[in-house]
Amino acid sequence: MPLLVRPVTDERDALLAYLDKQRHALRVAVHGLTEEQATSTPAASSLSLATLIKHAMRTERRWVVVMIGRRELPELWPMRDPGADFRLGEGESTANLLEEYASVDAETESIVHEVADLGAPLPLPPDAPPVPGSDQWSARWVLFHLIEETARHAGHADIIRESLDGANAPSLMQAAEASLGETHPS
Repeated sequence: MPLLVRPVTDERDALLAYLDKQRHALRVAVHGLTEEQATSTPAASSLSLATLIKHAMRTERRWVVVMIGRRELPELWPMRDPGADFRLGEGESTANLLEEYASVDAETESIVHEVADLGAPLPLPPDAPPVPGSDQWSARWVLFHLIEETARHAGHADIIRESLDGANAPSLMQAAEASLGETHPS
């Protein structure tokens, strides 16, 4: 995946492409690391690269499946333990989180393609607390919010990764592409 977002065809394609680019930046932060490195917390916070991926993945599912798709997601919504996103559970590994995150990408794309009008207001789920201004939220707003949220965590991941071994996002993207046999102009 090149450093820049590919050319886009329309607004829906742009929103999905920019979200995918931020997901890729977050995923590539663990490229070449051991499980121990990916789950380490090298700063004063409890964030690890693996838990950032878990949080971004679960957050995207909540917003897209529940808010846009109007589907139930009992294991993730309503949130009973917000801190659970930042803890690895029994049997969770970076590899299986990455695999699950890849399936979230496809799920998001499928749900977003079902939306007739990206600007139509979305009602809050029945069990959501009232949020001022939420009556104006739309699929477009949700996707912009997810791009913002994922980019924020990709930035956190950059800092954590650099503290582990000095690698940065551009060099990691090139290394990941080389390992997959891809070549793209930057």
